[in-house]
Amino acid sequence: MIKRELYMQKIRPFINTNVVKIFTGIRRCGKSVMMSLVQEELLNKGVEQKQILFLNFESDNDDRVKSFDNVIDAVKKIAKQNKRKKLYLFFDEIQELDGWEKLINSFLVDYNSDIYITGSNSKLLSGELATYLAGRYVKIEMYPFSFAEVVQLLKEKNTTLTINELFNEYLVRGGFPFLYNYDFSEQDANQYISDVFDSIILKDISARNKIRDIAQLKQLLLFFVANTGNTFSATSIVKYLKNEKRNISTETLYNYIDYAKSACLLNLVQRNDLIGKSILSTQSKIYLTDHGIRQAIYGNNLRDINQTLENIVYMELLRRGYEVTIGKIKNKEVDFCAKKQGKINYIQVVYLLATEETVEREFSVLEQIPDNFPKYVLSMDEIDRSRNGIIHKNVCDWLLGKRKNNYAD
Repeated sequence: MIKRELYMQKIRPFINTNVVKIFTGIRRCGKSVMMSLVQEELLNKGVEQKQILFLNFESDNDDRVKSFDNVIDAVKKIAKQNKRKKLYLFFDEIQELDGWEKLINSFLVDYNSDIYITGSNSKLLSGELATYLAGRYVKIEMYPFSFAEVVQLLKEKNTTLTINELFNEYLVRGGFPFLYNYDFSEQDANQYISDVFDSIILKDISARNKIRDIAQLKQLLLFFVANTGNTFSATSIVKYLKNEKRNISTETLYNYIDYAKSACLLNLVQRNDLIGKSILSTQSKIYLTDHGIRQAIYGNNLRDINQTLENIVYMELLRRGYEVTIGKIKNKEVDFCAKKQGKINYIQVVYLLATEETVEREFSVLEQIPDNFPKYVLSMDEIDRSRNGIIHKNVCDWLLGKRKNNYAD
C-alpha cells in the first residue's frame, strides 16, 4: 500500500481542525484506502485506536450503518469510552444514508471531533454540505493511480519491468488501484473495470438521478468512451442518437453529462480563444477519469494512442492542481492550456514526432501564442526536438516529474 503522498500533503494541514474533510472521486479510486492511511498516520502520532470510529455505509453486515439512530448510538458509544479525548470519525460512502448531512453537522457541533467522509458523487457532497456547514469543510478530489504511483508501487514489489514496459501496461490497464494489487490477466482486468463502469451507471447516475431510460444513458456514455478527446457538439450527438433510433433533447443530453461529471466518470473541457480571451460555447471535449475504462469497454487504446495519451496528460494536469481548457488560436488548436496561480502552461500531446510535417504542426501552433509562459510538446520520442523556446519532453519523463531546463512542470 503506497502512501499516496500527493493527497496526504493536502490533508495534513486540516488534521485536528474543525473542518470536515471530504474525499470525492470515482468508485474504486482509493478513497477508503486513503482513510486507512490517515488513520495510520494518526496512530503513529499517538492517537489511540479507541478514539477512531470507521463506518462503511455500503456494508450489509454492519448494523451501525443501517439507520440514522444507529450511527448516533455508535458515536455516543465511542464518546463515552473516550470522555474528553478527541474523536476521529471516518464515514465511507456516506451518501448512502438519508439525512447524512444533518448528522455530520451535529457531530461537528456536539463533539470534540475530527471528521472525514468519502463519497462517489462530488456535487451531492459539496452541495449539501455547503448548506449545513457554511464553509466548515474542505474537499479533496481523488483520482485513480497516476503513472508515477504505478511505478512507485511496482518498484516496491521489485518489478523487473522497464519504465517503457510499465507505461505500455498503464496505457491499456489504466490506474484503478485494485488492478495493481494482484496479477490479473487482461481479461480479468477488463471484467473488473466493466463492472465498475456498470456500477457507476446504475448506482451513481441512474438511481441517484431517477433515470428510467438506462439504455439511452448507457449508449450516450459509450459514445463518449469511444470518442474520448474528440471535439463534439450537442447537435452532433443528438443527430447521432437519432440515427441510432434514439431521440434525446439537448437539455437531457447536458443533464446526462452533468450527472456523469458528478459521478466523477467524465470531465467536460471547454475551448478557450487564446486571442479573444473568451470561453467558446461550442465544440467541447470529454475525457475519462480513467483511460482504462476505454480499453475495457471499447478497446483500441493502443490503436488510438493519441487519444489515450491526451487523456492521461489531461488527468495528470488535474492531479497537479491545474485548471485546464483547450486553446484555440485562429484555425488551430492547442491541446491544453493549464492554469495555476496566475501562470499558464501550454501543452501539445502527440504519439511520435515521426515526420517533419508532424513536428511543424505541433510546434508552430505554440509559436503563435503571444505570451512568454512555458510551452511544451509531449511525445513518446527519446530524442529532444525542442526549438524556439518550446520544450519537447518524453511523456513518461513528464509524468514522472523529471524536470528539464529548470522548468517547474
